[in-house]
Amino acid sequence: MIIIKSIPKKGQPVEYHRKTEKMEISGSFLALLLLLLGFQILSSYATSDSIYDKFVRCLSNHSSPSLQASSIVYAQTNSSFTTVLQSYIRNPRFITSSTPKPLIIVTPTDESQVSAAVICSRDIGIQVRIRSGGHDYDGLSYISDVPFFILDMFNLRSIDVNINDETAWVQAGATLGELYYRIWEKSRVHGFPAGICPTVGVGGHLSGGGYGNMLRKYGLSVDHIVDAKIVNVNGTILDRKSMGEDLFWAIRGGGGASFGVILSYKVKLVGVPEIVTVFRVEKTLAENATDILYQWQHITDKIDDDLFMRLLVQPITVKSDKGATKAKKSQKTVRITFIGMFLGDSTRLMSVMNKDFPELGITKGDCKEMNWIESVLFWANFDNRTSVDVLLNRTSPSNFLKRKSDYVQTPMSKNDLEGLWKKLIELGKPGMVFNSYGGRMNEVPASETPFPHRAGNIFKIQYSVNWHEEGAEADKKYLNLIRELYNYMTPFVSNSPRASYLNYRDIDIGINHNGKDSYQEGKVYGDKYFLNNFERLVKVKTAVDPQDFFRYEQSIPPLPYSGEIDRQRASSARSLLDYRNNIWLLIIQLVL
Repeated sequence: MIIIKSIPKKGQPVEYHRKTEKMEISGSFLALLLLLLGFQILSSYATSDSIYDKFVRCLSNHSSPSLQASSIVYAQTNSSFTTVLQSYIRNPRFITSSTPKPLIIVTPTDESQVSAAVICSRDIGIQVRIRSGGHDYDGLSYISDVPFFILDMFNLRSIDVNINDETAWVQAGATLGELYYRIWEKSRVHGFPAGICPTVGVGGHLSGGGYGNMLRKYGLSVDHIVDAKIVNVNGTILDRKSMGEDLFWAIRGGGGASFGVILSYKVKLVGVPEIVTVFRVEKTLAENATDILYQWQHITDKIDDDLFMRLLVQPITVKSDKGATKAKKSQKTVRITFIGMFLGDSTRLMSVMNKDFPELGITKGDCKEMNWIESVLFWANFDNRTSVDVLLNRTSPSNFLKRKSDYVQTPMSKNDLEGLWKKLIELGKPGMVFNSYGGRMNEVPASETPFPHRAGNIFKIQYSVNWHEEGAEADKKYLNLIRELYNYMTPFVSNSPRASYLNYRDIDIGINHNGKDSYQEGKVYGDKYFLNNFERLVKVKTAVDPQDFFRYEQSIPPLPYSGEIDRQRASSARSLLDYRNNIWLLIIQLVL
């Protein structure tokens, strides 16, 4: 404790002394606060630079002699640090002055450098965040509340397509758009079942499951992974044979960042017809949207496997005519956009729709025939004049956003749907996306991969809210809106547990503080993401990373069988505490 005293000078009035004493105390505390702030800033840079120097030396020692390690490592003081950091942040919520920043960013250009980076991170004792495309909705691939560095994989993006055996090796830093483009270069009748956003990174997408508009025909992306390369906690590069089937199982839907650093996946390509058909049809409540959606729920998981339908459910404001002499009046309603992908021509699609879903009233004029790569552009919202080369563009516009997910296993009644419309109109901003299930998803056992949400699900919901306003108040406002909608849907979705999709990252369902209760905390979100597969993931984690080096706020925890993890973390905590205490002692000495 600091005790500040002052004694009245001879002849000085007591009242004057009291004012002076207050000023002296106030000034002392101001000086203390300024010094503290200064030391925090200086210590931040000093710590960053110190770790930078250690990391560069370590990286040089474990890499090829030709590598200039400093060329791939960025400290906070580097003029390019902010540019590199923000280049692959897809959610501006995490580009603020208060967002935790990495001490350093490592941008490896070959696989051996990834191995060296893991060794150095482990030896120095700094946590690692692994980023491939930056589409982690809640930013867990590039932010943390503990000191960390980012292992940014964007330079590792080679793609080797072999049409002879219908496979492709794809590095983790490649994007889906780049993968689709490279397949299209070699063949017009091959594709790959993955997401519709071309800037999503392959590493994160595939390790979390991966789905797209060929889901009902071919299942998930992970259902087509035949080999992989990963760097384990010892810095060793493993393929499927050397890693073993348990780890190979875990990194196909269990989230790769809990087990190591995914370098690449070998995927099996799928056949696509020379002609596919897409459509987009909008219906408002005045156009019988409730009855149409009610029927859609009953057929969408049973209709022809070549057809996938995604529904955008959005509150909107429309202008309605109230007579020739009256001005148009604004009216709030709900619009449902039916977007379809059919692996075949429009004639066969019309036959399927007229037989199983005539309620939508689709016509031949609503249908657009094209080749598969053109359908990729359609689903990414490019117009039909856009060159396929746009798939090589790694940048994309971004909004402040939040996403959540659910699974519907029982159709909602018309009364339930009408209640939902009222809620959407009341909230005004959040929307929903319904994605068809069934088909191949009903055929793959839930335990085949860590992704368990297979048979029994009619469709998946994505809750979505975007905004442009900056600041904490705007964040709070829109986060509350989407959470209110999510809570409203509780009676209509899966339960015990309420399931979620890992790639729609959502820290609202639970986070791990990675302490003594790591397993219990991990089980909260783990059961929702992985259902009965969570315990097997924990066993794999315990076998390959028992000290929990690869950990983050929603990672797979190891079994709490040993005190070694707690001892190591306690030692790290003591070191940090000693460092802070030394800073305080120095400040006190300077002030006094």
